[in-house]
Amino acid sequence: MSGGGLIFLVVLAVVFIYAAFTYNRLVGLKHGVRKAWSNIDVLLKQRHDELPKLVETCRQYMKFEQDTLEKVMQARSKVSHARERHDMKALGEAEGTLRMGLEHLFAVAEAYPELKSNESFMHLQARITGLEDAIADRREFYNDSANLNNVAIEQFPDVIIAQLAGFSTFRLLKFASKETSDVDVSTLFKVKR
Repeated sequence: MSGGGLIFLVVLAVVFIYAAFTYNRLVGLKHGVRKAWSNIDVLLKQRHDELPKLVETCRQYMKFEQDTLEKVMQARSKVSHARERHDMKALGEAEGTLRMGLEHLFAVAEAYPELKSNESFMHLQARITGLEDAIADRREFYNDSANLNNVAIEQFPDVIIAQLAGFSTFRLLKFASKETSDVDVSTLFKVKR
């Protein structure tokens, strides 16, 4: 074998090894994003199951707050639909609406001493608050995973392998604009009767 043929085989082997390494790394990043989404999905389902219990417990005490309870349940439904469609934009907006509705519900609950002392309410409030914190943590992890994937498939020369293999970007899960704006705390403590 001539020197030129040997160099060609070495270059071909290096290109093949690089392509295989890059492909495997991109597969790992893609599955990392899917795993991160799966973690969010589990928490969203758990919260979805807990919210009706919270609303029913509140409904027993908060006779005049049906509007607040309805808004929470409507937001819950929007989150569920967006989650099922994997629509990150709609999910981010629905999450913001639900989070604000829950904040308002918990603030309104302050005006009902019997409700605040109800063991079931206290348990559900703590459970949902814990789920909210976990969802926020998982959302950050998901966005980090999606960003790593998106950057990797756009960098040269990895972009060539990503395009040939059909890798695609993932949409980040963003906060709704109303969720990142300043909160008027005084409105949260106004109780309608």
